[in-house]
Amino acid sequence: MFEFEFMRRALVVGTMLSIMIPLIGVIMVNRKTSMVGDALSHSSLAGVGIGLIMGFDPVIGAILICIVAAFSIEKIRKRFPQYGDMATAITMSFGLGLAAILSDFAPGGNTFEAYLFGSISSVQMRDVYAVSVVFALVVLTSIIMYAGLLAISVDSNLARISGVRINLVNGIFTLLAAITIAMATKIVGALLVASLIVLPVATSLMIARSYKQAYIISVLLGVIYMWAGITTSFYQDIKPGGAIVLYALLGMLITAAFARVRKIRNRDLENISGTKEVL
Repeated sequence: MFEFEFMRRALVVGTMLSIMIPLIGVIMVNRKTSMVGDALSHSSLAGVGIGLIMGFDPVIGAILICIVAAFSIEKIRKRFPQYGDMATAITMSFGLGLAAILSDFAPGGNTFEAYLFGSISSVQMRDVYAVSVVFALVVLTSIIMYAGLLAISVDSNLARISGVRINLVNGIFTLLAAITIAMATKIVGALLVASLIVLPVATSLMIARSYKQAYIISVLLGVIYMWAGITTSFYQDIKPGGAIVLYALLGMLITAAFARVRKIRNRDLENISGTKEVL
């Protein structure tokens, strides 16, 4: 597997994305805005279509559309808080509708399909360089703005009172989230990026005892799922996005079963301790 250059590129890009996406996902899940990620990933298909039709890199088109969609959703959510979910649904519907129309004019149906479910063979060196730059920005932002991101993910009003610059932190996070989701369409696939945003985080929340643990566990799971999915895709000739998501679902089910068993065992131990005290 490693003797092929395209696989080495795919694994390098996939590893960086598997770290970036959970870092974004932890904030989205805690803010209860994970559906925004779904809307952005679906809207990115419109940018892919524009790129294919106009002859430039589809990822650039996906990034531009995602940025516009992300800030549009945030603006509507801020101005009309009661219509936040509706704004997300409308944006996703518009993006999907436009993508469906553009797909009829895009040259090469297989090329467009590769962005739906991901493709390991389509990763080029320019993608490695581009993802590396965004990777550095996402990781540095997660470290430098850790306290601010934690505050806005728990309670934005409390964060404002605490002196967090809400608009700045939200703006940077929204921009990086849009770029990360758009870039992930090449390997994970636009239809499946949202699953990788949510599943590792949901799994980590079952066992994590702190916000920092949720961060670390989400990233570790993301890397494991990405490597397992890409490796399976290579050897079994299946779409990498589907394999990654299925591994993530399997991991969540195993963790849920483990957490359930641990809860029952702890409850039984407490009952035994209580009985001994009575005796």
